[in-house]
Amino acid sequence: MLKDLIEYVARSLVDNPDAVSVKEIEGEQTSVIELKVAKEDLGKVIGKQGRTARAMRTILGAASTKMRKRSVLEILE
Repeated sequence: MLKDLIEYVARSLVDNPDAVSVKEIEGEQTSVIELKVAKEDLGKVIGKQGRTARAMRTILGAASTKMRKRSVLEILE
């Protein structure tokens, strides 16, 4: 569910949506969501001064709180 949310947002932002890959690593209390995009789209996902990445983390935090989980978004290069 959280993985799908991040994938949807990321695909909407980038020029090359086919290069978007999202992997969820579930831990006991925390799940890590790894987002990988094409090199030329990295700036779009991070945004000016990290605003877009921060907004995605806020959305993820709100959704995971609702599910009583803790999630972390990692943007990989």
